[in-house]
Amino acid sequence: MTGMSSVSPAAGHMSRGRSSSSSSDTTRAVAVVLAAVVAVIGGFLGSGAVVGTPIDQAAGGALSASATLVAPAGPAFSIWSVIYAGLLALAVYQLLPAQRHDARQRATGWWVVASLLLNAAWILIAQAGSVTGALVVIVALLAVLVVAFVRLTRTGPVTGTATTASRPPVQRVLLDGVIGLYLGWVSIATVANAAAVLVAVGGLPVTDPLATTLAVVVLIVAAGIGWLLAVGGRGRVAPALSLAWGLVWIAVGRWSGQPEAPVVSVVAVVAALAVMAATLVVRVRHPTND
Repeated sequence: MTGMSSVSPAAGHMSRGRSSSSSSDTTRAVAVVLAAVVAVIGGFLGSGAVVGTPIDQAAGGALSASATLVAPAGPAFSIWSVIYAGLLALAVYQLLPAQRHDARQRATGWWVVASLLLNAAWILIAQAGSVTGALVVIVALLAVLVVAFVRLTRTGPVTGTATTASRPPVQRVLLDGVIGLYLGWVSIATVANAAAVLVAVGGLPVTDPLATTLAVVVLIVAAGIGWLLAVGGRGRVAPALSLAWGLVWIAVGRWSGQPEAPVVSVVAVVAALAVMAATLVVRVRHPTND
């Protein structure tokens, strides 16, 4: 009719869809911030700096640097400061309008939330003295981070919709870089937690030939994980750096700390070098990767 305006049903549906999507993005972004705060508080409690039990003293010391042959030396855990700082920075960054509605943030946001909550849960369960429960949680955390990592790689220059060059450098550091560091470190932490269960619950001795043999096998598996991350991530450096960091500190702990195990120390160094070499080889083949 003349003089009357109307909105088509299709246009109205699209408008409602955009509004719903925007609301969902905001909810996800806020959830990431809240989960990051929870994780950082959990990390603070886990440090035992003011309150809470330090993780290396929890569960009768089952998770300490001297509990097993594949436990990293104490300074290795300083990497958590970098990871937590990166996660907080990511939480703030993804609140920006352009990032809040970014496809890569949408693909990984809820997985990041899950990882942060599992991180806090692991600390609480470890402090409660359940090494086995902590292992269950950290395996779930590792699985969640693998999913987030895979979703990031799917947006890479080979199979995804965005090229590395088209992604903001800050996003590459705070999303790809932080998630990569997080994944690499949790990979080695899972190995250490599994070994702690074998010693604390399974009754495996810490310093006999069988323990040494199993430690070597575990380190070979860790190197294999590094190779898988290198291939799956097309040479992304961040997960290799944190995984190699953990392996090097295992070597330090077994060379100069207690219990001493020179064979394990040498294998850990070789494993760290293998992880970095695999990453560099894959990266040369895919030079446009992060």
